[in-house]
Amino acid sequence: MIRGKTINIFVPDSNPRGIKICDIKDSIVKAIFIPRNKLDDIAKRTDVSEPGIYFLFGKEDEIGKPRVYIGEAENLLKRIKQHNRDINKDFWTTAIGFVSEKKNINKAHIKYLENYCCNKAKEINKYELENDTTPTQPSLTEQDVDFVLSFFDDLKILIATLGFSIFEKNKKEKQNLFICKGKKAYAEGEYAEDGMIVFKGAKSNFEEATSANEWVKNIRDLLLEKRVMHLENDVYVFDEDYTFSSPSSAAVALLGRSANGWTEWKDKKGKTLSERFRKS
Repeated sequence: MIRGKTINIFVPDSNPRGIKICDIKDSIVKAIFIPRNKLDDIAKRTDVSEPGIYFLFGKEDEIGKPRVYIGEAENLLKRIKQHNRDINKDFWTTAIGFVSEKKNINKAHIKYLENYCCNKAKEINKYELENDTTPTQPSLTEQDVDFVLSFFDDLKILIATLGFSIFEKNKKEKQNLFICKGKKAYAEGEYAEDGMIVFKGAKSNFEEATSANEWVKNIRDLLLEKRVMHLENDVYVFDEDYTFSSPSSAAVALLGRSANGWTEWKDKKGKTLSERFRKS
């Protein structure tokens, strides 16, 4: 049986799009959500100057993956402000720092956590990792490793609660499976919180319809440029699970023409995505 979690979100300035302080009942992990334009406003808080791990998030375009930089610091605010002045890291719009409520996380812990988070982000591959190299993993005792991984478990829940599914794996569940097909195109996908997931191995039409507009061409060109798919035997084949922002952008990429994803995606009983999620 899956047990629920009680998550508290405190908005210090009553602005729901501003700074947020987030924690889980009975956990030591605290998340501090900081829009980039609020760095000066957060300075009065002492917890943001503690040791911890931080994430810098930024968006790209409709097709490009969201971007993230993962780092650690003994003073989170000081380090994030350094990034704010760095023209080579100008992609980010949001920072999220994680500290311990009990102030019991040390340099070795956060270095290990930084390495673990980078490797997990690469493995799940939903975000474009902006780190030039993977941080070194320090040697910890078995007890300390257990402490760090327990910290990560709660961090993972909080970061997803704040809208960033960097550590959420795609689950290919039969009851949620939808199919999009046409000519040589065939794909299985799932409508999820982040958009439409097209699963690895999907086939996309090589030829585009004569009526295909610039948006259709741009989506497919970007997928090729980012090596999400490659040409194989007169079809494009997806090399990884890929999440599109909408069912329609996924259908357009697969079919090579303008398409309404809400009617193109159907379950195994023939019900469209629209019938399942908008008309039920």
